[in-house]
Amino acid sequence: MNLDTTSAVGLFLLTFVSEDAATLGGAALSSLGRMSPDTAFLACVLGIWLGDLGLFLLARNFGRPILERLWLRKAQTAQKIKQSETWFARFGGWALVLCRFVPGSRLPTFATAGLLRMPVAKFTAITAALAVLWVGLVFGLVRQFGAAVGMFAGSSHGAIVGGVVAIALGLLAVCAGHWGSVLRRRLGSPRVQRWVQWEFWPAWLFYLPIGANYVRLALKYGGFNVPTCANPGMFTGGLIGESKFATLADLQRTSPEWTANSFLLAEGGERLAHLEALVASGQLSFPFVLKPDVAQRGSGFKVVRSMADAGAYLSTVDVAIVAQEYIRGPQEIGIFYYRLPHEHEGRIFAITEKIFPVVFGDGRRTLEELILADARAVLLADVYLRRFASERARVPAFGEAVRLVEAGNHAQGCIFQDGMHLWSAGLERRIDDISRALPGFFIGRYDVRFESVAELQSGGGFSILELNGAASEATSAYDARKSLGEAYRLLFQQWELVFAIGAANRRAGHRADSLGALWTELRRYRQRSTCHPLAD
Repeated sequence: MNLDTTSAVGLFLLTFVSEDAATLGGAALSSLGRMSPDTAFLACVLGIWLGDLGLFLLARNFGRPILERLWLRKAQTAQKIKQSETWFARFGGWALVLCRFVPGSRLPTFATAGLLRMPVAKFTAITAALAVLWVGLVFGLVRQFGAAVGMFAGSSHGAIVGGVVAIALGLLAVCAGHWGSVLRRRLGSPRVQRWVQWEFWPAWLFYLPIGANYVRLALKYGGFNVPTCANPGMFTGGLIGESKFATLADLQRTSPEWTANSFLLAEGGERLAHLEALVASGQLSFPFVLKPDVAQRGSGFKVVRSMADAGAYLSTVDVAIVAQEYIRGPQEIGIFYYRLPHEHEGRIFAITEKIFPVVFGDGRRTLEELILADARAVLLADVYLRRFASERARVPAFGEAVRLVEAGNHAQGCIFQDGMHLWSAGLERRIDDISRALPGFFIGRYDVRFESVAELQSGGGFSILELNGAASEATSAYDARKSLGEAYRLLFQQWELVFAIGAANRRAGHRADSLGALWTELRRYRQRSTCHPLAD
């Protein structure tokens, strides 16, 4: 192992002895340039979080049975335990926050959380976020003030500050029970509200439990690269770096009546001339869509309405591009499908109904004012106002509908809702037929547009825009009406399917891509995606 890796392993193991010592050590090493800050940060966060989770799971799985055998036979004791569980269900989250800042309180608090059966998803999410917050705070202070922070943290003054912070958090926890709704109304700024509503959490925070679950599944199924076997017919199984056009070309060959016409504009060459020829021949007509061949989360998606727009796009984006007919819909859904390798028929696991937000002009206010006045749009105002930078001062006419997003992607501002009410046996059969016709495809999400619900449920009347593989999500998890626990439960189930299918295909002889190859593809995508323009 190189020095950076050895240091990371040392920091990771040290967190199980002393979280604070490991965090201060990692901060000092990175501040002095002796260790990569990213590596040190990740080693400390993972060590702290896995230690917290391990203690919680030990108490939950082994401590609780002992508690029940020894004390819960007594009715009075059982009633007290039940009351404690009720209290912890209400205030346990605040207790976890409090103990992170109070020396000596973490072990008993985490053990209590396990004994009182706090939901695993809730504990996982909160402690992951707190580990990131705590390590980030220490790293920031050490970078700013140097070794003095370590001396201060080890002194009684540090304990006093910890106590002050704990008291403040305790008061906040008390207020949260009775005055929570009042506080949310008073602290109604978009920035605060984005933290209150979990669907708007930054990806790094929301995906911490997903990443932890990925580690659990990797240990269970014997490899971090198992998902690359989930779809042997896709590059890396659809985990990273797969070509949208390659998959669309397969769909156009096997199910042309259900697939939007798509064309590849390869890197280099006369791409604009190629596009002009497609328009001249009638194979494409305005408007049509341009999007990078390798992209995630709707990055670089653009609806072009003139050759001038297309030329401007191609002059900026120097990677391979997919040109696709514009399917008006007007309705769009995501259909997450899977088929276990030993089964003949597949199933629809989840359906996401995509709602494209609209603001209506009143003839008085500018587009920017309309966005800022909309209860939901204001939470994504930074996204929308960048998208409409040249139109912010325009005053839409009375009744004019301004669609704020074209890409059916949550990161671009589309609203996701659970759409399983659209499921039908006819739709499931059609998706299964299309999927089984694709060589080496077992799990992923179709993005489709359609006009009529009746036609859709009969198994027709739709066009496939994209098919994503192992890295795609059951995006109905992002329905704001769901609880955070429900969202994680759905995504955990989805990744369980990805690993189970990948493991079955690996046993059948399919070879997984190496972690080195995956890392190379990830770095390559990050470098090449810098040219992607703002999505429509």
